[in-house]
Amino acid sequence: MRYAALGQLPPKRHAQFRDDGRLLVEEVMGYEGFSGNESILYHLNSPCRIAEVRKLAPIQREEWTPEAHVHRLTDLQAVEPGGDPLSGRRVLMFNGDLEVSVCKPTDQLAGFYRNGQGDEVIYVHRGGGVLRTLLGRVPFRERDYLVIPRGTTVTWELDSQEQFWLCFHTPGEIETPARYRNRYGQLLEHAPFSQRDFRMPEELETRDEAGEYRLTVRVGDGLQDYMLDRHPFDVVGWDGYVWPYTFNADDFEPRAGRFHLPPPMHQTFQGQGFVLCTFAPRLLDWDPEAVPLPYHHSNIQSEEVMFYADGDYRARKGVEVGCVTVHPSGLPHGPQPGAVEKALGAKRTDELAVMWDTFRPLRLTSLWREHDKPQYAYSWNPDLAGAEGAARAAEAPTDGADARGSVVTGPSE
Repeated sequence: MRYAALGQLPPKRHAQFRDDGRLLVEEVMGYEGFSGNESILYHLNSPCRIAEVRKLAPIQREEWTPEAHVHRLTDLQAVEPGGDPLSGRRVLMFNGDLEVSVCKPTDQLAGFYRNGQGDEVIYVHRGGGVLRTLLGRVPFRERDYLVIPRGTTVTWELDSQEQFWLCFHTPGEIETPARYRNRYGQLLEHAPFSQRDFRMPEELETRDEAGEYRLTVRVGDGLQDYMLDRHPFDVVGWDGYVWPYTFNADDFEPRAGRFHLPPPMHQTFQGQGFVLCTFAPRLLDWDPEAVPLPYHHSNIQSEEVMFYADGDYRARKGVEVGCVTVHPSGLPHGPQPGAVEKALGAKRTDELAVMWDTFRPLRLTSLWREHDKPQYAYSWNPDLAGAEGAARAAEAPTDGADARGSVVTGPSE
């Protein structure tokens, strides 16, 4: 991310800096020890100050191990809303590189949150509001990717009770793809977005107040509660390369070619062992002999997961907005029968989808099992369409009726 600054700053790092005669507390918040990107914050009080330590609660994931290895579909529209932006998160899938949760919060967060274990990206499918942070206020809206670096203390102001988010947590670092950047880190001319599309915090919220404030920190694969006696938003200024921001899917500039281009053309972010992609509305391949839909392909080294956010996804039947498909490693997938013929001659697509590809297998949870659509595995066979396919799915083990469940409390592998 580019250099940014907000609020009051001294002319030199690590020098005395006072506010109305009061010596401020300098904090360096950075990656890779002192070798990666960092920001420097100036606090009114010590950021180490706490009043009470409470018990750490391990994060529990109820893993679902299906009886069959098949392509799967689930409908997240059916997930009930509830909770706040933290307690409302329900884990959908995970591995050692990525954890994906569904969150439909109806309540405001009564306190503050900091992820001390990884970076977060929240894709806002429905809803909006303001992410309040110690680095400033970050308004967010539908179709925003809300990127929150680890170590950032935050809370949320929700503008309505109709919220629907996908929450991505990674122990690695969320970055723009390396191939989009020059050796200085600036985004290149052929990147599908520019620095102008990334919106930084708008204003600081500097609070010098005593009281009782709950801070929940994700650390040690659990949630640790602390009570503070000073408001955590006491920063008078900061500068550097580490700060929360939003990027809206409508600002992604899709690329097209004379013939079909592969999914890396849609990549938006990279992480440790995975990528995030935005399939945005776009013009289609223009050669008169072009096949405008994706060709069949085998994920022999990755898991491909797609969230259908808007529009009409031509390559799939029976997949609605709010659904998620997972196409696991070892199995080919592609357009369903008849989809290619119907798409020939199409000039553009109105679809919007968010895709994440992982390079290690994903583990599903009981949330997926609750809304699994087992007939999806048979949707490429025209002889098993409709009721017959549903009946075959009900007889086969793909519905997970005899699945083994387990609660995972330690770090995922």
